[in-house]
Amino acid sequence: MDIRRATDVDQVTAAAHLFDAPPREEATRRFLAAGGHHMFLAYEDGVPTGFVTGIEIHHPDKGVEMCLYEMGVDAPYRRRGIATALIGELAALARKLGCYDMWVPVDTDNEGALATYRATGARQDGVCAVLTWEFGG
Repeated sequence: MDIRRATDVDQVTAAAHLFDAPPREEATRRFLAAGGHHMFLAYEDGVPTGFVTGIEIHHPDKGVEMCLYEMGVDAPYRRRGIATALIGELAALARKLGCYDMWVPVDTDNEGALATYRATGARQDGVCAVLTWEFGG
């Protein structure tokens, strides 16, 4: 397995099958150019098999934390340590950047994700409600 930082649109486009919908070129370009936005891609024999995105969040009274925003591993490659390696890569970057913690929003019924995160040392810190404002497109 090879994990690389995503640095250009072509890398992300080649991994389109890993995302919920095809990556949009302008949105991808903006994500990759934005300070504090990070993406790593995992490869097996040159084939993109997984990704993780992280976003630094700055607080005036706390410092910086990393949000593991989204992660995906292609179904045929699951249970091979790819997710664990991607989380480890993002966590290592967060430590290097001086983040005081890393957290992830996750659906409470997503047992696979919960098990993966717990296996990498994450702990549930209580019940959290997520409220969403939708602004379209």
